[in-house]
Amino acid sequence: MRAEPETTTRSLDHLALRGADEAPALVLRGETLSYKALRSRVSLLAGWLSQRVPEKGARVATWAAKGELTCLMPLAAARAGLVHVPINPLLKHAQVAHILGDSGSLMIIGTPARLSSLEQGDVPDSCEVVLEADALSEAGSLGCELTRSEAHPGDLAAILYTSGSTGRPKGVMLSHANMWLGAESVASYLELTHDDRTLAVLPLSFDYGQNQLLSSWYAGASLVPLDYLTPRDVIKAVERHGITTLAAVPPLWVQLSELDWPDETRAMLRRLTNSGGALTPDLVRRLRALFPQARLFAMYGLTEAFRSTFLDPVLVDTHPTSMGKAIPHAEILVINDLGEVSADEEEGELVHCGPLVAQGYWQDAGRTAERYKPAPAASRYGGMAVWSGDRVRRDAEGLLYFVGRRDAMIKSAGNRISPQEIEEAALATGLVAEAVALGLPDERLGQTVHLVVRALPGSSDAETELPRKLMQELPNFMQPKQIHWRDAMPIGPNGKIDRTGLQAELAVQ
Repeated sequence: MRAEPETTTRSLDHLALRGADEAPALVLRGETLSYKALRSRVSLLAGWLSQRVPEKGARVATWAAKGELTCLMPLAAARAGLVHVPINPLLKHAQVAHILGDSGSLMIIGTPARLSSLEQGDVPDSCEVVLEADALSEAGSLGCELTRSEAHPGDLAAILYTSGSTGRPKGVMLSHANMWLGAESVASYLELTHDDRTLAVLPLSFDYGQNQLLSSWYAGASLVPLDYLTPRDVIKAVERHGITTLAAVPPLWVQLSELDWPDETRAMLRRLTNSGGALTPDLVRRLRALFPQARLFAMYGLTEAFRSTFLDPVLVDTHPTSMGKAIPHAEILVINDLGEVSADEEEGELVHCGPLVAQGYWQDAGRTAERYKPAPAASRYGGMAVWSGDRVRRDAEGLLYFVGRRDAMIKSAGNRISPQEIEEAALATGLVAEAVALGLPDERLGQTVHLVVRALPGSSDAETELPRKLMQELPNFMQPKQIHWRDAMPIGPNGKIDRTGLQAELAVQ
């Protein structure tokens, strides 16, 4: 029998109703919108959208930096009965062309510089191109405030395109219920309140970044969007706005932990959250030392089901490598190769069940069938589940630990090698700040291990010491054939290390 969610779901646009009228909701460069102003702006933008794109369920894309448009669109499009397609502002014209064509968007709203980079044929004939400033200006002058939506919770609200680490980007379909319950879940376990101020540094096209927006508004908190150029810009923004909540992915946490923070600035932070990759024990120690007053939330998620697990901050010092347990509204099962729930410490596939499971991939029944399958018999929810492909284990306390991705395993001389295990060994030496292990084709072995690293500042002997220490810690079959040193790691559009780019780069060397 399917368990009922703990809270009633509504149309996504109802999130803007939760804050007190005069409380700050959105801090823009030139003004701060109260919740009352936020509700009015959402209504006006929704009214304009409904007149320009009257077809219910039509897709509308945005391609712009963080600001009023990109922050209001998730709620305004929902109110207008449309489906929002946020495009990462860091993408180039070819990826944008794919997203517009694949989604069938009838409109793209963006900034002049980005829209002017589109080439002939990138925009389908049926897609209208609108400048961001024109959309906001016309919405205000039109003065048509659209009343709240009564959309069904199961209606499609957004399509989030993944970064395309395997093949072309694919669109994950999220319903009103998916996004509403995701916001409620995160606001709940982070214990966000109306006096919190969230710094949104992650792309709003990224599920983790978009949820920062929605969970903050669910809690009646204030959100400060920031497109930063350097990590030091983040420190300045925390100080300027009295930020209490900061979310990042591991590469940014590494950079932030290497900077000097004024005591009064770091003391402002109440909570730090991480997703998009695992925190290493060394990075956990550094963040805990730098921000001893802040609770550190380690999290694991999938765009296909939003967020799956979080580690209670009281356990982060003693269990720094754990993914924790299921978040509210999620059921997480570990299923072994026999299709049964794994025993404690037995490796299996992470399967996510429950109302956070998305509706599949947009117009891609084949790939949807590969990832979205009936929930295991042991599930209390039933229905469709996301079979993640990630290998995990569960300890006797119920805490989960990431082992590796089935399709990311390096297969060398008959051995299945976890890239994460090699990366953790390299980081544990204290010689490198970042590490990526990859498998490259080899005629004799199938694949050989290559390790890409960035040295910790001040590690002058790292190049000679790292191979020696790895020989002490790893078996012969896991030793890198070659270690590649970088001054900086390439970062992809989602803020994570660009493993696909590194793989392609090394493959042609």
